Amino acid sequence: MQHLDTVAHAAESPDRPQPYAELGMAVDEYARVREILGRRPTSAELAIYSVMWSEHCSYKSSKVHLRRFGEQAPPNDALLVGMGENAGVVDVGSGYAVTFKIESHNHPSYVEPHQGAATGVGGIVRDILSMGARPVAVMDALRFGPADAPDTRRVLPGVVSGISFYGNCLGLPNIGGEVSFDACYLDNPLVNALCVGVMRHGDIKLAQAPGPGNKVVLFGASTGPDGIGGASVLASATFDEESHAKRPSVQVGDPFMEKVLIECCLELFAADLVVGIQDLGAAGVSCATTELAAAGTGGMSVRLDSVPLRDPSLAPEEILMSESQERMMAVVSPARLSEFLAVCAKWDVPATVIGEVTDTGRLVMTWHGETIVDLPPGTAADEGPVYERPYARPAAQDALNADSPARLPRPADGVGLRDTLLRVLGSPEVASKDWVTSQYDRYVLGNTVLATPDDAGMVRIDASTGLGVALATDGNGRYARLDPYAGAQLALAEAYRNVAASGARPLAVTNCLNFGSPEDPGVMWQFAEAVRGLADGCQELGTPVTGGNVSFYNQTGDAAIHPTPVIGVLGTIPDVARRVRTGFTADGASLVLLGSTREEFGGSVWAHVVHGHLGGRPPAVDLAAERALAGFLADATDAGLLDAAHDLSDGGLGVALAESCLAGARGARVDLPDDPFTLLFSESAARAVVAVRPGAEQAITDLAARHDVPARPIGLTGGPSLEVTGHFSVALADLREAYHTPLPTLFD
Repeated sequence: MQHLDTVAHAAESPDRPQPYAELGMAVDEYARVREILGRRPTSAELAIYSVMWSEHCSYKSSKVHLRRFGEQAPPNDALLVGMGENAGVVDVGSGYAVTFKIESHNHPSYVEPHQGAATGVGGIVRDILSMGARPVAVMDALRFGPADAPDTRRVLPGVVSGISFYGNCLGLPNIGGEVSFDACYLDNPLVNALCVGVMRHGDIKLAQAPGPGNKVVLFGASTGPDGIGGASVLASATFDEESHAKRPSVQVGDPFMEKVLIECCLELFAADLVVGIQDLGAAGVSCATTELAAAGTGGMSVRLDSVPLRDPSLAPEEILMSESQERMMAVVSPARLSEFLAVCAKWDVPATVIGEVTDTGRLVMTWHGETIVDLPPGTAADEGPVYERPYARPAAQDALNADSPARLPRPADGVGLRDTLLRVLGSPEVASKDWVTSQYDRYVLGNTVLATPDDAGMVRIDASTGLGVALATDGNGRYARLDPYAGAQLALAEAYRNVAASGARPLAVTNCLNFGSPEDPGVMWQFAEAVRGLADGCQELGTPVTGGNVSFYNQTGDAAIHPTPVIGVLGTIPDVARRVRTGFTADGASLVLLGSTREEFGGSVWAHVVHGHLGGRPPAVDLAAERALAGFLADATDAGLLDAAHDLSDGGLGVALAESCLAGARGARVDLPDDPFTLLFSESAARAVVAVRPGAEQAITDLAARHDVPARPIGLTGGPSLEVTGHFSVALADLREAYHTPLPTLFD
């Protein structure tokens, strides 16, 4: 049997070789650990530092840039908890607070799609739970390789089944998100999961361990060998041909255990039995103990051999690195411990006291009475390496931006316009994602007001007043590839606009920043520019970043994904009964195009789908116009002037009109006399199309003028087809065939 590597043994054997490189640590990082400890680390200490200082857990390559979100945060009285906790919290009125966050589970979802995606949902739900909130809804933003690629047919169904399995078993509605396809994601799919939870202001919980003598309780599932170093290791290295061999690193989820864990936690919170709380996600026990201790009175004593195990052969360092799911760690007053354990027993949730809080400033762990860890917890949790990675604008960027889509041939007549619309509408990038979303329960719990295919998801949080929140996630890797600064702002603007189109007022932001290797100066330039763009954009829109996630190393060899900042925006609506849908639901409603349309096709769906082209500049960003449009839409909703609203983004006005016609099973006739191609397919930002309730036309005109929003009447709803006067007409049946056929054909 291998000799137990105790602290005393480490002090006596300074030259013992250690596998720090295999655990992802650089030579200088390992040297710094030795300097902190004044000796070599024990095997258990090395496990802690290696996962806590991994890219996934420490943000060591991104910290210097992410500071912008705090430094440039706009004044916002609604922000109750900002960055640094498990999730941000905002005040939404009437004594309610909402917490929301989006995170990635990209690499695990490539290695083992079902479990990778399922545990991504489970992890983000526990982040929300650990803030003291009841999770009420989830969303997901997914990106895959070409829809007809063999590996996409492996990955996509597995990811979708994992999301639906876990979320449906938890009984949480999946109210929206995105599904996108591009060759750059072929070996690096993106699986970004969002959760939102609701609580009262006084219910907020924090990840801290104050009060010497308080007990440290591990509760939930037992610890096993699945997920040892999972998210922290898989997300901190570039993929290679051995990725499939990493299946043991992917966590295995049990949504039924998570469901009782949620109810157990909420009862513990309601009885005020918890002093501090932390979920066990990436880095497992290592993360929970170091972060709780560092944020509390600075010390903790842990008996690691008390951790309940599914596999008794696990070594101490394996226990510390295990990312087994459905586990929580609580700090509990000794006087309330029996009550805490009684609640856990009621819910049949195993709970074990594994240690206590101290004021020594040290995290000390023992294994059958022998000390195997003795370190300052802040050095692992908060004082990891911070890199100012070199970054430089890629040499090929100028040529990419110079390759304007203006050179691409355009349809010459009405027949060509019609064919182009059907081709764009029938591409997997734009086509209905109902094959995916129909596998999710969108209406469980009974509070879902809007869900896919509406622009935003919306849930009611107060039945007596109708108070609700709306959420949308958006991102466009093609835009960000052309200009990462503008691309991040366009993603923010689209999510902001989607929330506004539902009738809600945008309030706050979360983000999941998906990029290639930070060791590539070109990728780091993309990242720095995207963060700068997002920080500037949030400052101008008045929507603070409440938290989020950075996912680096999304590349295979030298081939990185497009820079893909995915932005989640949350908004509030006083009464969900006033929400606005995307579908045209009444005949004779006036259609009004809001905003200014320019000839902007860089990164557009038309260029991508019809010509396989990526080049030029993305649409211009006008955040003042976005803010004006959002104010107009919210006021029009409050006044009850709208029958429908749909933002204009991927595919432009043509796709928006087709989607609204199909959603409401009602046609439309529009008049686009000047340059119908540009009006139909341009992706200029800060635009929407609305259907005005009969009799409200003048009120809409006056309201648009007050908000300084360009408003152009373009037609009426009604009939069995979408007709562009003088150019073409396409029956709803043909639109439906083009829109709803692609994904079932590929994946059924």
